Amino acid sequence: MKSKKLLFPYTVWMAIFVVIPLFMVLYYAFTDKSGAFTLENLQYIPKHLPIYWDSLKVALISTAICLILAYPLALIMANMKASMQRMMNMLIMLPMWMNFILRICAWVIILRPNGILDSILGVFGFGPNTIYHTTTAIVIGVVYNYLPFMVLPIYTSVSKISRSVIEAGEDLGCNSFNVLRRIILPMSIPGIVTGITMVFVPAASTFVISLRLGGYSLIGDTIDQYYKGGSFNMQAGSMLSLVLMVIILISMAIMNRFDNGEDAGIV
Repeated sequence: MKSKKLLFPYTVWMAIFVVIPLFMVLYYAFTDKSGAFTLENLQYIPKHLPIYWDSLKVALISTAICLILAYPLALIMANMKASMQRMMNMLIMLPMWMNFILRICAWVIILRPNGILDSILGVFGFGPNTIYHTTTAIVIGVVYNYLPFMVLPIYTSVSKISRSVIEAGEDLGCNSFNVLRRIILPMSIPGIVTGITMVFVPAASTFVISLRLGGYSLIGDTIDQYYKGGSFNMQAGSMLSLVLMVIILISMAIMNRFDNGEDAGIV
């Protein structure tokens, strides 16, 4: 009974900030401006399919790059001394203490024409750069902002692997590559799955980054625009939000199929 009372504030929090907003999205997605039920809002989906594809493409590329960068870094961190691990964790999280918009503006200053990158390239006789207002710039911004969410889960999984398990593999004749392939990689799958989920979900719905660095809108920006300004259309925004939510839920369900209780193998 006491535990149920302790759960009450969290239940109220979830109801107010998760359940109720979801029902509001569902309500506006299937009603017109008078509040009557309608399926006419489905017409907005085909119009925005190219934007959905662009958003998913950026999210997939960014997630793959984050994984490629994060896994070696997590392995290196896990083999450091405890004091160095704490310092590395702090350095990885340090940029997250700064406001999100300020971090994006910093990349605008770096990548824009005649910016910091052009100044550096000019010293070596190169430039000007052509990254600003391209998909590459968006990917850079997404990777920069969400890389910590890939590194930390993988690092946590790898650091929990007992040294005795690795030594047992080495005693049985595994070289360094086979230890990585047959022991460390399988036992770090929960961290990989968590990292991919934590990067892909916000990357697929990201906004501001695409407009500031890429110069064009992804689905997050499009939904945002439908909820404000002259293009205000809550019904269209809600329908597009609902479709994005379904895509993300399907992606998470697929990722969860790769996490078959591998935590049991980490000792």
